[in-house]
Amino acid sequence: MKIIAVGRNYADHAKELKNEIPESPVIFMKPDTALLKDNKPFYYPDFSESLHHEVELIIKIAKEGKHIAERFAKDYYTEIGLGIDFTARDLQGKLKGKGLPWELSKAFDNSAPIGRFVEKTSFQSLEAINFSLLKNQTLVQQGNTRDLIFSFDFLIAFISRFITLKKGDLIFTGTPAGVGEVKRGDRLQGYIENEKLLDFEIK
Repeated sequence: MKIIAVGRNYADHAKELKNEIPESPVIFMKPDTALLKDNKPFYYPDFSESLHHEVELIIKIAKEGKHIAERFAKDYYTEIGLGIDFTARDLQGKLKGKGLPWELSKAFDNSAPIGRFVEKTSFQSLEAINFSLLKNQTLVQQGNTRDLIFSFDFLIAFISRFITLKKGDLIFTGTPAGVGEVKRGDRLQGYIENEKLLDFEIK
C-alpha cells in the first residue's frame, strides 16, 4: 500500500501559500508508516515548531491499473474518505528554500491520519462533495470538489502514467484554503457533508 498525495489542487490554497497555480498535478508520496488510524491521538513531533493541518478527501484504489484512461478512471475506486496531511511548515520552508525535496516535512510518522471510508455511490454527485475541518469546535477549513483544479478521474489517469496503482493505495486529493497551525491539546474533527469521519487529539 502506498500513499500518493496531490499538492496545490485548490486554487485558493495555492494562493494563500503564495504558490503558482499548477499546470499539471503536483505529486509527492508518504510511506505507509505515515498512516494514523482509528482516531488515535497524534503526538507532536520534536523536529517542528510549526505543524499545519491540511484536510483532504481521499480516494481508495479498488484494483490495479497502469496507463488508465481518464474515461475509465471511475472504475478504479469505489470508496472516498477523509484525512489530514500534516505538514511541518517550518521544515518545509527550509527545505524548499535550499531547493531540496521536502518529503521530511510531509512524510514523517503518523503524518497522515485517516478516518473510515464511505461508498462513492452514497453521493449524489462526485463533483459537489462538501468536506470540512473543525479545530476545537471552530470551523477552520471547508471545501467542495467543484473547486478541484484536477478532478479525481484526471488524477488517477495522470498518476497511473508514471506509477502503477494497486488495490488499497490511497490518493490524497489536495486541501482547500484555511490551513493553519495545531498545538498540543487541540482537537480536530473532520466531516464529509454532515458525517463525522475524523475526531482525534493532538498531544
